[in-house]
Amino acid sequence: MGKSIKNLSSVTIVGLDIAKNVFQVHGVDAGGALVVAKAVRRGQLLSFFASLPPCVVGIEACSSAHHWARSLIALGHQVKLIPPAYVKPYVRRNKNDAVDAAAICEAVGRPNMRFVPVRSVENQAQLMRHRARELLSGHRTRMLNALRGHLGEIGVVASQGVQNAYALKRLLADGCDDNGEVIVPDCVRQALAPLVHQIDAIDAEIAAIDEEIKTLVKADEIARRLMTIPGVGPLTAQAIVATVRETSAFASGREFAAFLGLTPRQSSTGGKERLGRITKMGDRYLRKLLVVGACATLCHRKGHNDALRMWADRLLARKAVKYKFKLTAVALANKVARIVFALMTRGGEYNELPIAA
Repeated sequence: MGKSIKNLSSVTIVGLDIAKNVFQVHGVDAGGALVVAKAVRRGQLLSFFASLPPCVVGIEACSSAHHWARSLIALGHQVKLIPPAYVKPYVRRNKNDAVDAAAICEAVGRPNMRFVPVRSVENQAQLMRHRARELLSGHRTRMLNALRGHLGEIGVVASQGVQNAYALKRLLADGCDDNGEVIVPDCVRQALAPLVHQIDAIDAEIAAIDEEIKTLVKADEIARRLMTIPGVGPLTAQAIVATVRETSAFASGREFAAFLGLTPRQSSTGGKERLGRITKMGDRYLRKLLVVGACATLCHRKGHNDALRMWADRLLARKAVKYKFKLTAVALANKVARIVFALMTRGGEYNELPIAA
């Protein structure tokens, strides 16, 4: 890749490959001819773009991309964030930063390319709150599993489940069962006390985050409407609203479900359709929340006769495979994702009235 620099005033499209310290710039003119291809240090990036005329800047939607997008928009440029998977087909052989920047520059000019909306700092903070909660939840699970393992070494075993793990924690705090018999020696209680303190602290932090999320949901009209859907609680509703800023990016509910990775993977040819497992592409966090909510809906569907739960009942009865509950849960999550899209685009709430006889 050449490092020639021509008249920068003719630059119309720039591909920017961001990094921690050294950024790669690839700029072309209106005819597609190369104008500039050079590496720019982090401290010189904004001054370099300030010397360019207003142009289209393509950036891969990865870490710190939204920060640089906001900074370049403030300089008068039009910034478009591209999913990295959509840039990969334009990368030529011998991948490096210069080739990546050229691929971004090529991809940003495609007429059918899809872009990621630039997020504000406040919106990123909302998503960071969910990521922090997810990280704390994982730490809590590891602490509880550690309690199970250590107490199992002295013959104290509990059944699976979070409630039984917390019963072990309470037993560790008391040291005795309901009959007053000492089960956990004092030396073991002292050794595992740091784990108990960590679990209590994490519980308090997660509870505080949950209260903040509930406050955000109460102030958001779209999130309140999404909570009328079975299996969608405050956490899921707020995560969807914070992640999906523009529903206009999706042509239909199926595209939205495909964005979440809940649609089957296709391997069709010759007019013969072949569908496989779900793609698991897109936002993993939202997909997990929807599937967990669908599992909860299936477990508590008795006493309800709305269309969604009746559809799930028929699907469960029709499936005769070993993992029919999980398959139905994923299918229900797909259906819920389409309902979410419909409510976000058309308004209204989920109708839980009984279906017609």
